[in-house]
Amino acid sequence: MSYTIKSFDEYQQAYQESIQNPEGFWANIAEQFTWQQKWDKVLDWNFEEPNVKWFINGKLNITENCLDRHLKTRGNKLALIWEPNDPKERYVRYTYRELHEKVCMIANVLRNNGVKKGDRVCIYMPMIPELAFSVLACARIGAVHSVIFAGFSATSMADRINDAQATVVLTSDGLNRGTKQIPVKRVVDEAIATCPSVQKVIVVERTGWAVNMEEGRDVWLHEELQKVDKDCTAEIMDAEDPLFILYTSGSTGKPKGVVHTCGGYMVYSDYTFRNVFQYQESDVYWCTADIGWITGHTYLLYGPLLTGATTLMFEGIPTFPDAGRFWQVVDKHGVNIFYTAPTAIRSLMAAGLDHVLSYSLDSLKVLGSVGEPINEEAWHWYHIHVGKERCPVVDTWWQTETGGIMISALAHVSPLKPSHAGYPLPGIQPILVDQSGEEIKENEVEGYLCMKFPWPGMIRTTYGDHERCRLSYFAAYKGLYFTGDGAKRDKNGMYRIIGRVDDVINVSGHRFGTAEIENAINQNKHVVESAVVGYPHEIKGQGIYAFVICNHDDPGNEQYLRDEIIESVVAEIGKIAKPDKIQIVNGLPKTRSGKIMRRILRKVAEGETSNLGDTSTLLDPNVVDEIIAGAL
Repeated sequence: MSYTIKSFDEYQQAYQESIQNPEGFWANIAEQFTWQQKWDKVLDWNFEEPNVKWFINGKLNITENCLDRHLKTRGNKLALIWEPNDPKERYVRYTYRELHEKVCMIANVLRNNGVKKGDRVCIYMPMIPELAFSVLACARIGAVHSVIFAGFSATSMADRINDAQATVVLTSDGLNRGTKQIPVKRVVDEAIATCPSVQKVIVVERTGWAVNMEEGRDVWLHEELQKVDKDCTAEIMDAEDPLFILYTSGSTGKPKGVVHTCGGYMVYSDYTFRNVFQYQESDVYWCTADIGWITGHTYLLYGPLLTGATTLMFEGIPTFPDAGRFWQVVDKHGVNIFYTAPTAIRSLMAAGLDHVLSYSLDSLKVLGSVGEPINEEAWHWYHIHVGKERCPVVDTWWQTETGGIMISALAHVSPLKPSHAGYPLPGIQPILVDQSGEEIKENEVEGYLCMKFPWPGMIRTTYGDHERCRLSYFAAYKGLYFTGDGAKRDKNGMYRIIGRVDDVINVSGHRFGTAEIENAINQNKHVVESAVVGYPHEIKGQGIYAFVICNHDDPGNEQYLRDEIIESVVAEIGKIAKPDKIQIVNGLPKTRSGKIMRRILRKVAEGETSNLGDTSTLLDPNVVDEIIAGAL
């Protein structure tokens, strides 16, 4: 039986069924997987503690579902295509049979090095095949993986290792990302100097650089692989056993370890992948996210492999060796489904159309966007120039904590509306509430986005601190999961995400989402990207401060540019939303996943630059000094 929805009527039918009988709905979907023991009960939950359990007493191993069950019918099918950073280096392809073998061998290496079921393993690696193998190898033997983006500072890594009490670190000698060369192993050595729980470091040879190898602690993966065979029995896991911990930045500065579990995450990542992207058997799918982020976990690895897809993994960046690299890779590998972030799209827009027009892109069928609401100008550019007006753009809304996509169009199935994520997926029950937690039933009204019923892929706890999970997501509104986002439904019930609630500016009693104002600013032809924050204003309560990156072809007169930007905002939203201050900048403080650190911009706008907190996780910390120097 196929669980792929093929029409909007089918979507509406599936959605109704999922609301009327959620347990029956998810049980039906879960039936398609390989379970060692079937569940006794589909769901047990309350949002007060919170305590959520799916497929209770069900036994499984997620890698048997990602790999073993495909071997009979898809053993020779391509599972993973790896495209290196340097286009002159040869790409590598692995069939499902080869991927299964690689995962089993690394799983045996982990076992040989003392890793047991329930142990936490930290992975700090570039986007090389061994990163994918290692994640799945941990899952194979029941170890809890915690991937840390290879670019985080030693301090950030140490915080995460110590919080998880990881016993083993998997890493590489170094990495190449664009023109950058990063001595990854050196960063690990610095981090684990303050991590007493780490007993072993397993190192992949990627660059061939000389590295420090501490006897008794550090081993080379290629040497360890000589000692193991190609079979590894999958550990039988309970549906509610932890699968991974993924750290997300918390409001306190201390990272939060979001915990996802084996059974529910498996069912949800497969179901959302096949439906949102309308994956078909021969498609080549490419998610550009790093596996260090939740998007890479769910939609580069687990979702595609559970579905039996061919998934592409890219080591490099969109602008190396030039801004046509994404499109060159699409043509080279015949990519059919392409999933990336608005921040990447906007940077490629700024580089000019020639880089896109040099490639045919005729293999593309579906485009996706993830990470933040995509502004209208970027949506249209993506749709017209990349998708040639024949590929739907699915603007997916979800979070690290939700495990998978929650609100989105389904490609070629649902109606599309730029700047709107769309309708909730089957099984997802969103509501909007006002400040007192009362449900807003009518449309065209803004409110706080909450979920009133659990879904299989949701967060279970924050590692080692369940109270923090409760306070972060379940304490704001009784009996609801609070997303932290503001949203609005249009007259047809389509959701538009306005942005984080702490990214809402209250100007003279009128609330504006920063995304809404940024969208208006970005309509200006000279603007590449913008970020807007509120700052104290003695008359309005809050003023609007805009940080704006402009094209290289902008007219030199900054005041003229500011006037034009104000006109764009007034035309799009109204005079009340016009920015009070517009600072033209060369860059914005972004994390390596492309997220703008508005906390830093807010401090600059407020003139409180003496305590900016940790900036080591930024892609380019020097940007902050430039912004402070030019502050208005």
